[in-house]
Amino acid sequence: MNFNERLEKAIQRGRRIGDARARAEDEKAVTEKDLQRLHSQYRLELSERIEQCLRQLAEHFPGFRFETIVGEKGWGAAVSRDDIGVGRSGRDNYFSRLEMSIRPFSSYHVLDLAAKATVRNRELFNRSHYQRLTEVDPASFTGMIDIWVLEYAELYANI
Repeated sequence: MNFNERLEKAIQRGRRIGDARARAEDEKAVTEKDLQRLHSQYRLELSERIEQCLRQLAEHFPGFRFETIVGEKGWGAAVSRDDIGVGRSGRDNYFSRLEMSIRPFSSYHVLDLAAKATVRNRELFNRSHYQRLTEVDPASFTGMIDIWVLEYAELYANI
C-alpha cells in the first residue's frame, strides 16, 4: 500500500470519527422545548412537595394561613400569620411567613428553588437552591424543602 492509499484511508477514518462524534453530540443536545418540558415536570413534582410540607407546618401551628403561589414569581406555597403582643410601648404587631417557590423557566436553563422566612418581623433567611436542568437531582431539591421547613418550624417554636 503506497502513501497515497494510506492517506485516503486516514482521511476516511477521520471523517467517520468526526461524523460519529457529531451524531453523539446531536443526541446529547437538548432542545429548548425539551428543557421547558423538563422544567415543568420538576416544577409540578416539587411544588406539590412544597404545598404538602407547608400544609403540615400550618397544622402544627394554629393561626397560620396557607396560600398557593402561582404566577410570575413562580409556583409553590406560603404560610403566614399575624400576631399581636403587648410590650413596653403598648400593642405590637408581629408578622411571620414562610414562602417557597420554584421560579419560572428562564434562558439560564436552571431549576431554581427560592425560600424566604420571617418570624415576628425578623427575616430569618432568603435562600435559593438551583441546578442546571440537564443535571437536576430531584432528591436534593426535596431534601432542601424538608430541611428549610424543619428549620423554620424549629425557629418559630423557639419564640
